[in-house]
Amino acid sequence: MPGISDVLVINTAPKEAAWSNVNAFTEVIAIVGNTTWQVMKAKKALIAEWEWDSPAENSQDHELKLEQSLQTGVNEWARKDGNPEQTFKNATQVIEKTFSAPFLAHNTMEPMNFFAEVSKEKAELIGPIQTPESTGKSISNLLDIPIENVTVMLTRMGGGFGRRLYGNFGLEAATIAYNTGKPIKLIYTRQDDMTQGVYRPAYKVKYRAALDEKNKLVGFSIHGTGIHESPVYENRFPAGAVPNYLAEKMSIDSNISTGAWRAPRSNFIAGAEQSFLDEVAEAAGKDPIDFRLELFDRAIKNPIGTDNDYDPQRYAGVLKLVRDKSNWGVKTEGVYRGVSAYFCHNTYVAQVLDMVLINGKHKIKKVWCAIDCGIVINPEGAINQAEGGIIDGIGHAMYSNLTFDKGSPIQKNFDTYSMIRHHQAPSEIEVFFVDNGIDPTGLGEPTLPPISGALANAIYQASGQRLYKQPFIQQDIKLG
Repeated sequence: MPGISDVLVINTAPKEAAWSNVNAFTEVIAIVGNTTWQVMKAKKALIAEWEWDSPAENSQDHELKLEQSLQTGVNEWARKDGNPEQTFKNATQVIEKTFSAPFLAHNTMEPMNFFAEVSKEKAELIGPIQTPESTGKSISNLLDIPIENVTVMLTRMGGGFGRRLYGNFGLEAATIAYNTGKPIKLIYTRQDDMTQGVYRPAYKVKYRAALDEKNKLVGFSIHGTGIHESPVYENRFPAGAVPNYLAEKMSIDSNISTGAWRAPRSNFIAGAEQSFLDEVAEAAGKDPIDFRLELFDRAIKNPIGTDNDYDPQRYAGVLKLVRDKSNWGVKTEGVYRGVSAYFCHNTYVAQVLDMVLINGKHKIKKVWCAIDCGIVINPEGAINQAEGGIIDGIGHAMYSNLTFDKGSPIQKNFDTYSMIRHHQAPSEIEVFFVDNGIDPTGLGEPTLPPISGALANAIYQASGQRLYKQPFIQQDIKLG
């Protein structure tokens, strides 16, 4: 075809694979041409024959495996405080709910790309990568080029979100340049990226809460599983705040490749936990914020266990701050509110989300966000990070879903994979920082995980429906 110079099969599996070499396919067909358009046309004309080396998986298979794992899986690790089994038997009231979330694509706005110029003695690469050192070592290992002769230079990221931790596209560019003897620029289409992996794992978790005759939370258990990893952090809140506590973890294998997705594991478990705590607070007849603050007060005055990985005073601090800034106790006709709070990546975040109904459709009016990340070095950049995480979290919890048929993703572009649109984003986001002089911590990820809980809790106030499965848009929400 016009402009096409090479069509070749390449293998990008290093002899010693690094953790960042996760990829669905190490053997791929590469088309080299003069222009992107010519290569894309040639790709459409190409007929590729593949051999399956393992059974193809469908989304129904994943759902069944997750449910079976949740019911009968073997614990990888568990934390146990007190006597949760007896506590649940003696409880006046037991609340039990199961939450799930699908695979997700990273969908960076700029798809994968890399420049490479490679000879037998030297490799020079330029591209958007989060792990240049690991990528350089893998290229050295793959092509037998001394590591001191491998250079990986960084460009602007074009969106990372964990996808660019995995350097397979850099290895592909280097291998193509090595085999053709030409400097090349590798460009993925959106379809290439969405069908190549690496995905946010699918998760499922079951919560149980035990209330005594005084509506006090006396028992809590979390039982979670996922594809390749469990979403459970056994030492996080409410561990340390409940005398009888059980956390169990398991995972299942799959042919689907998974990896870090913005705020790994926390991106699902935070929303599930915060939705469940709202339901428990309602069963106990308590205000959602007051209920959480009571638990933090327990963890401050009489903590259970010694492995709790959070500071309850700082945790309670952001919740009190967002309560005050949002005027939580003031009711406004037609405004439905949800709250959430979570600790991850060494940062504490609390959020209040206000929702209104316009012509029977939900509209997020405003989000208040309180953050304790220590000293804020760049206030404008910090606010941008917080706002971006909130919008990203709302969008994926509400709209995004990746499913499979015979091992292949059904959603391959934005016509079938829904991302949040401008009109669906909050009309206003207001961010507040705790000024405590503590050393700065992370901010690129912590505002994303809890917002799905605040969203679900606000939707419940507007519709009377509790949401247990993402994406929420598929749950036939009856608002108004």
